[in-house]
Amino acid sequence: MNIEIEEDDLSDGAVIQLLNSHLQEMRQYSPPESVHALDTQALSDSSITMWAARIEGKLAACAALKELSANTAELKSMKTSATFLRMGIAAKLLEVILAEAAKRGYVEVSLETGSDHAFKPAITLYEKHDFVECAPFGDYKTDPYSKFYSKRLL
Repeated sequence: MNIEIEEDDLSDGAVIQLLNSHLQEMRQYSPPESVHALDTQALSDSSITMWAARIEGKLAACAALKELSANTAELKSMKTSATFLRMGIAAKLLEVILAEAAKRGYVEVSLETGSDHAFKPAITLYEKHDFVECAPFGDYKTDPYSKFYSKRLL
């Protein structure tokens, strides 16, 4: 299986479509005020870089890195297409993004994810990559529907 991971400018609409389905899915597990996924407009912010993982040209997964400060960033919008679940694609995508974060000089990458059992595969992935649970960061507040993680890079 040949996975191609590249920055994505969202122009072909595939990432937007995957993230829209992600938003709908998250609303099954969390109330609207606890869904922190980025919408289409937010994804175009200059502080955000989006990556897409493709297999034979088909979108398999996506994720974004949002700069929070000169030395911190947040992992956002990580989603794997249902067709490609449990194939190791998210792990490879995460490794690419963490390497880029280190290259950019970030010392810490944080993330917010859901607390429902449906998010367990994502939490397992993050913990396997040495993310540790932490307090809310940035503009986030304590929320029973959210869990927060961070990873020191340097």
